[in-house]
Amino acid sequence: MSKIILLHGLHMHSWVMKPLADMLEKQGFDVALFGYYSVWHTMQQHTQALAEFVEKHDTGEPLHFAGHSLGGLVLRHFAAAHPEKITGRIVTFGTPHQGSRAAQRVFRLGLKTHVLGGAYRDALDGGTPDLPEHIELGSIAGNKPLGLGRVLGLHGEHDGTVLVSETRCPNMRDHVILPVSHSGMLFKHITAEQTATFLREGRFNHG
Repeated sequence: MSKIILLHGLHMHSWVMKPLADMLEKQGFDVALFGYYSVWHTMQQHTQALAEFVEKHDTGEPLHFAGHSLGGLVLRHFAAAHPEKITGRIVTFGTPHQGSRAAQRVFRLGLKTHVLGGAYRDALDGGTPDLPEHIELGSIAGNKPLGLGRVLGLHGEHDGTVLVSETRCPNMRDHVILPVSHSGMLFKHITAEQTATFLREGRFNHG
């Protein structure tokens, strides 16, 4: 049975990924939830903690990863630092690979310390390291604009928090846009189905 490690996003806890984990288990995957202090620790600390977590869950079989929002950027850092540990594929959903315009607006308002903390530098600011070319990553975007997007000055197609254009990752293998919001995508069967398809086949279902 293939294993997936799931990562949550900013200001979240690993339990928020449980509904998606349950749906992926019904798709035939063994799922582990990785939790991290998204605001109080740095991306380097997240990377080290994830490396230690992976050591405990490495069975010698291909190990897949999936991350929501900031979790996808943590995976980018992890892939750059430990490419040999990515033995499967990666799926990100609602991840601002190009940097987050909403986060940059919060930064300009002087709210970085309490709202963004360690999640801004080298991540939401657009400074995430390049994805190694041999790693297969698929990116899921949402275009249901439920959230603070308009208040934060987002223009164009977005999921309420992240612009669709921000979810495009250099060197990604595939990209798909779903009719879901930034938080709502975690509870939709279509997210689990598309994630499972990419992890198995290296592409999304565009039919």
